[in-house]
Amino acid sequence: MDLALFDLDHTLLPLDSDYEWGRFLARIGAVDAEHQQRENDRFYRDYQAGRLDIQAFLAFQLAPLAAHPPAQLRRWHDQYMAEVIEPALRPAALALVERHRGQGDLCVIITSTNDFVTGPIAPRFGIEHLIATRVGRNGEGYTGLAEGTPSFREGKITRLDQWLADRGTALSAFPRSTFYSDSANDLPLLERVTDPVATNPDDRLASVARERGWPILSLFA
Repeated sequence: MDLALFDLDHTLLPLDSDYEWGRFLARIGAVDAEHQQRENDRFYRDYQAGRLDIQAFLAFQLAPLAAHPPAQLRRWHDQYMAEVIEPALRPAALALVERHRGQGDLCVIITSTNDFVTGPIAPRFGIEHLIATRVGRNGEGYTGLAEGTPSFREGKITRLDQWLADRGTALSAFPRSTFYSDSANDLPLLERVTDPVATNPDDRLASVARERGWPILSLFA
């Protein structure tokens, strides 16, 4: 069995599900629209430039989860799925995942976006396994704080190694391990797998991929 790892935002989806969740909350009036948009844009620019303070971002992004009852959050997320995520699903991305599933590969989405946002998205790609930044729970509700190591940059390696160890295996045990990602922020994990694939890559990752002879894949052209 081989291992197939997929980043989510701008890799399998032609959007950033974290960023769009914030925009959705602003649109429905769940958060202050002006503040949300300003901070959302600022953090997204930092992410693209490779200088994101992940803890500061998570404190901002997860705060609304602690401010509303779980039932309300679930209703909003159902609406978000219908209005934002479902229209963004693309045949080429679905087919890529299905090819790996058909080969019998162990398929995992590994994303820095939190598990509240991404939990319902992974099954839409037919992927059972999700490694995402964990949101702290408080009974049935949410603390608004991240729990454990965020799956961001080197944290993706930490979280993947932990997840594989829990399954009694390790990255080195797979004959081939493929990771699809769009972002230079994912270089630490791309450099660890046997088959890195720059997928819809940002400029920095595209440059590295060309220098190293990595495949470059465009799913949304």
